[in-house]
Amino acid sequence: MGVSIREAAGTIPSQRQLSWQELEFYGFIHFTVNTFTDQEWGNGDESPSIFDPRELDAAQWVEVCQSAGMKGLILTCKHHDGFCLWPSAYTGHSVKSSPWKDGQGDLVREVSDACRAAGLKFGIYVSPWDRHEPSYGSSPEYNTYFVNQLRELLTNYGELFCVWFDGACGEGPNGKRQVYDWDAYYGIIRQHQPNAVISVCGPDVRWCGNEAGHTRTAEWSVVPASMKDNEKIQANSQQADDREFAKRVGSENDDLGSRRILADTDEVAWYPAEVNTSIRPGWFYHSSEDDLVKPLDELMDLYERIVGGNSAFLLNLPPDQRGLIHENDARRMRELGERIREAYQTNLAAGVRAVASQAKDDPHRAEMATDGNSLTYWCPPEGVEQAELEFDLGSEQAFDRILLAEYIRKGQRVESFHIEYRDGQDWRPLCEGSVIGYKKICRFDEVRARHVRLIISESRWYPTISRFEVYRSGPTRTL
Repeated sequence: MGVSIREAAGTIPSQRQLSWQELEFYGFIHFTVNTFTDQEWGNGDESPSIFDPRELDAAQWVEVCQSAGMKGLILTCKHHDGFCLWPSAYTGHSVKSSPWKDGQGDLVREVSDACRAAGLKFGIYVSPWDRHEPSYGSSPEYNTYFVNQLRELLTNYGELFCVWFDGACGEGPNGKRQVYDWDAYYGIIRQHQPNAVISVCGPDVRWCGNEAGHTRTAEWSVVPASMKDNEKIQANSQQADDREFAKRVGSENDDLGSRRILADTDEVAWYPAEVNTSIRPGWFYHSSEDDLVKPLDELMDLYERIVGGNSAFLLNLPPDQRGLIHENDARRMRELGERIREAYQTNLAAGVRAVASQAKDDPHRAEMATDGNSLTYWCPPEGVEQAELEFDLGSEQAFDRILLAEYIRKGQRVESFHIEYRDGQDWRPLCEGSVIGYKKICRFDEVRARHVRLIISESRWYPTISRFEVYRSGPTRTL
């Protein structure tokens, strides 16, 4: 029978999803015994004696994240090797058996404290796959073990913004594949951290489907509800290989939420996308990659495509064996922060006059798109799916970026739009797109104009626009 357009338009995010989306850009820290073995994946037989980051400084990690404008940090508390960065009561395979701080250290505590001291949100990655734990593969016994470890992390380190699960699943020592008890995992998270989103193999935030920073041209937050279960099911049946998992839930399908998809599904859900990639080729630190840090232009392109493409950007920063983010990575992050601030510090449309083809009630509602308040918005009357907004910048301005945002508390509604600028008496095309969602950054070669208009040609029930902003990203920079 399919989902009606009005039903899709009325599908909205939870408060935890809203709070997560507003972070926009946050960091991933991959750090464990792999850092000291120069491997990407551990086997579970690594000795804790190799873990000894003698210059570790969690405050430096936080400072590097903040220098780029990140608002949160997710720590890999336990990767597939099973080594715990906190002194877990349920295993000796942890920092308490290492020489670091004579076995008295707690890295999760240090990072969570550093985040809170600096006003950064803190989240955790915990791998369900554990190549060290003997009970792995004996499903009920291991699930109890894993829930106990989750409880430690959920109750001892303050408020979390995210619990991040990947889908890796392998055979245990008994040769059997572990069946994860996702319902139990989710239940204890909701019990102890009700404001935390559960990401990737979770019901709140979905993976974009690759680790290269690739994005869809149309990223819908309203998608078939069945997608929430697909990743759990595949995690319990896949080969123990993250890359194989990427192929199974990959981003090859560029259409997850169009009217064509709605017509073929019985239920939809708000399930927004996160895009994750690493600043280096690997996820853990390797000295051979010190000169392979992503170029500034590539990182800026990723930021604008991801954050400006209705997704959140999770960028990995792997500390080295000293326990510090390497100087090359730290410098690049500072450069990225400077580039972002330079590009988006002056909104040329702030408070400008705006005229709408139609407004719901107040004749001045069009200017709510430029009033700088994310809680106000313009919309036409219900049932009006096409509309125009015209903006007067006050004088001729040079610009090469336009930022749009829907009022997603009312859902994701815009399906097609284009933007024009006035050249003399003529309107000329500037850019076009499909979805807007939380944020859309339109990029184009620099133009000069005073008048700009947004034409919404397709939407669901009626569109909303919360932000219309105009920027010049740099004095000479073009695509």
